[in-house]
Amino acid sequence: MTEALAANEAADEFCEDCGYEPELKRTLNGFQVFAISFASLSVAVGIFATYDDVLRNSGPVGIWLFPIVAIGQILVALVYAQFAARIPLSGSSYAWASRLASPKIGWAFGWLAVLSAVAAPVTIDNALASQCLMPLLGMEPNETTARVITVIVLVIQAILAIAATRIVGWVNSLSVGVELGILLVIGVALTVALVVTGNGSSGNLFSRGITSGDPNYFVVGGGLMAASIMGLSTLVGFETASNMAEEAKNPTRSVPRAIIGSVTAASVLGMLFVIILTVSITDMTKVSTTESPVAEIMTERFGPGFERPLLAAITLAFFGAALVAMVSGARYIYAMSRDGRFPAHKVMRRVNPRTRTPIPATLVVLAVGIILMALMPGDALLQLILAGAIVTILPYLMTIVLYMATRHKLDRTAAGFDLGRWEWPVAIGALAWVVISLFVVIASSATLTPIVIAFGLSAAGLLYFGYMWKFNREVLEHEPGDPNMFAEVQ
Repeated sequence: MTEALAANEAADEFCEDCGYEPELKRTLNGFQVFAISFASLSVAVGIFATYDDVLRNSGPVGIWLFPIVAIGQILVALVYAQFAARIPLSGSSYAWASRLASPKIGWAFGWLAVLSAVAAPVTIDNALASQCLMPLLGMEPNETTARVITVIVLVIQAILAIAATRIVGWVNSLSVGVELGILLVIGVALTVALVVTGNGSSGNLFSRGITSGDPNYFVVGGGLMAASIMGLSTLVGFETASNMAEEAKNPTRSVPRAIIGSVTAASVLGMLFVIILTVSITDMTKVSTTESPVAEIMTERFGPGFERPLLAAITLAFFGAALVAMVSGARYIYAMSRDGRFPAHKVMRRVNPRTRTPIPATLVVLAVGIILMALMPGDALLQLILAGAIVTILPYLMTIVLYMATRHKLDRTAAGFDLGRWEWPVAIGALAWVVISLFVVIASSATLTPIVIAFGLSAAGLLYFGYMWKFNREVLEHEPGDPNMFAEVQ
């Protein structure tokens, strides 16, 4: 028996000890797990979507907040890797909190994760439709058309997600390959252009651009602080790899490596990319006021013929990110449902015996996307997107606190990832960073609406929690499986 097969069997036995029959098919290899995590981060998509905000809010100098965010997010990723190496279960932070703290606390983790995950596919696909696909096809901007295209794309992604996890792995490997190609080709092309023409300005890197003279630039919630949105919206989502643990081969090794490797790669590649972009700006005012500064820089340097291939590549990167978000959302719903802690759990926990994917849970994510596209007005959808940033950071904060409170229950396995003597400095640094980043997101919000939406959606879940407490309290009192699995490790 090979080491890989032994690791897979050990992971399946772990699921059985936790009270679960392994139903999901373990098909994702190490690169595919990395690709899923990297696609969730989607550095090209994040920069493409937020570079204009940096130029308008802080000027080019704001890009230097990106490495600060990167260091903080790497610390958070290291904490997640500690958990992922020891509890390889679908649901990630939901499962960790349920097992190590209590099912009640775990439910809170799971509800926040579901809220963040089910809203992500539709928001990404709506940006894909309006910002990439419609311009690529030469279509005039139209909100209704964009919504119809969004629904069509969501249906295609649901079909892929239901068909097989292996197909999701293939599609994401392709999209990540294209995304890496985008960064490499554009980076090399711009670098060569700068060297050949000598027409570049390193002074751009420390320029305030069009924000020069802004009296609110340095205040709390002002332009400079708002520029952190590029890093905070790009370097999130690495935890998706841990949510796919029951479908990953050798998960105690492949998942921690994917988490750390993806956020590190995204940090380095993203920073190099924005440096090259910034140095390449020749008309600061024009680039800073356009809706798509990356495309404008490419047009300035190489002419309009480069924009269409760029849009095609970015479209595929968007598609991969949304597909991963849909799959991840379905896994959270499935994980909570098999524990009886999600509405209609008897249906939502079902896994198709042929495809070995949670079809009902996937259809819920699809249905939420269609409903949002059909009923939610544009301004409300924008506020929901902004609220998503808050809902994403809250689980990071909760997971770090969980680690600091329950680390004594985690086994220090030789085969798994382990921070060793660095775990306390890393955990404390991660906690400090997440508190700061949550403050930055809230302080930088133009209105209170996203904050109200975030906490409103979180509080809405308390209604179902109250229902379980009254009519099905058993599921909030006990975890399935061996109750002594996570006794204190001496």
